[in-house]
Parts: sequence; C-alpha cells; structure tokens
Amino acid sequence: MNGKQVLLTGGTGGLGLGVTPAVLERGATVTLPYIDVRSVDRLKGTLSYHQLSRVRFVETDLTREASIEALVNGMERVDVLIHLVGGFSMGKTHEYSYEQWQNDIELNLNTTFLVCKHSLRRMLEQDYGRIVTIGSRGAVQPGGQLAAYCASKAGVVALTQAIADETKGTNITANVVLPSVIDTPANRAAMGDQGADQWVKPESLAQVICFLASETAKDVRGAAVPVYGNI
Repeated sequence: MNGKQVLLTGGTGGLGLGVTPAVLERGATVTLPYIDVRSVDRLKGTLSYHQLSRVRFVETDLTREASIEALVNGMERVDVLIHLVGGFSMGKTHEYSYEQWQNDIELNLNTTFLVCKHSLRRMLEQDYGRIVTIGSRGAVQPGGQLAAYCASKAGVVALTQAIADETKGTNITANVVLPSVIDTPANRAAMGDQGADQWVKPESLAQVICFLASETAKDVRGAAVPVYGNI
C-alpha cells in the first residue's frame, strides 16, 4: 500500500488500534474520520511522529450522507477503503426494541453502504480501488439473542459481495472479513477475560485486512474471509 490514499473508518477504536499502525507501516497515507477526540488522543499515543505525519483526522458523522460525501470529496484520491465502524449488542428478539434494531442497522449496515457508495464513486473515476468491510461470524452462523447484530452484519456481507459483482472487469475489488470475538478492551470488559487468549487479536486481523487492501489481492473478489481464532 506504499503511497496509497486510504480512508480508514473506525481507526481509533479497539480494532483500529491494531489496523491503523499496520496500514501506516505499509507506507499508506490515511484519512481517519472520528467523533470522539479522546479516542484520537489514545491512537496518537501509539503512533510515531513519522506515522502521524501521514494521518489526517477529520471529524465526521458517518450516519449522515452529506458528511461522508464531503469527507470523500476532500481526499486527493480514494485508493483503499477499510471500514471498521460497527457495534455489537444482544437481546432476545421478543424483548428487543424497534429503536435498538434501527440503531444496529444504522451503525453496522447503513454506514457501510454510505462509505462504500461514495468511495466507490471515486474509485470508478480512477479505475482502481480496494474495499474491505467487516462482517462477523454471526453473519453466516447466527446465534440466539443476536438477531439484529447478525442481520445487520449479514447485510454487510451481501452488500460487499454485490459491489464485487458490480466491479468485475475493473481494477476494483471488494471483500469482507468475518471475525469471531476480537480481543479488545471493550470486549474483555463486557465478557470477562476467560478464554480471551483464544480470541482474535486486532494485530492478526490487521494482517488479513491489509492483504485484501493491497495490490497483491487483485484477484480476490467477493470473498467472505473467516478469521475465527480458536473459538
């Protein structure tokens, strides 16, 4: 990814702390939208001065199309989109509120559609692009009390594979990664530490993401790549 312009959403989150340094290590220049200044400060504390010189932080509401359009239009090029933004929630279907359902769809699926839509528009202009989205093991192996989460992530898989089909014959690819439980501080706080050594490390997932985002992966299209760790 040396010299590539990368739009990396969720780059300040738990997974982002593993992915952002990996992208920068490969020589990319990163545009990183954010909503929480504290998360930006946390990320900055993990990066070198040289790495930070290739990061542009832009305050952006990824649930608003106008904000995403402005973000994408403000980039010189969009060679790579890595979309990490998403959220996890649980609840029995008959007890789950419609508002919660809508929030899950908004965060996991609608943001993916919007960033893909506008990034793809720029990629088609230059006939080059790599799109990598984050689904979930639950998208292909749904579990109880996870209906909204699994449905929204299944939508991410379908959307990504549809884009891959639309972009056949171009130098644009779209692929989705399916992690199981990611070993982040938030997940440890919510689920405890038991068995956490078997979860997927952000740094490990970053290697898969960076491969799919690279020129080397030009013949990988519409893949849903399982990254389950040992669970």
